[in-house]
Amino acid sequence: MSPEIVPPTRRICEQCGRTDVWDEDTHNWVIAEEEGKRKVGDRHCIHEWDINGQYNPVTGETEPEG
Repeated sequence: MSPEIVPPTRRICEQCGRTDVWDEDTHNWVIAEEEGKRKVGDRHCIHEWDINGQYNPVTGETEPEG
């Protein structure tokens, strides 16, 4: 099985709680809706997204060379 890159589909600001989801149709982040309400957070926040070094976009196993 070759490795596959799986990009994040959701991100949450650790400062204000704004939540974005990836929109495949527009190839862009959009503000998520939960229970009919947009998770906009603070519009003046410099967002600190929860996607960091702990997120690993590589799945599957790599085959050894040789």
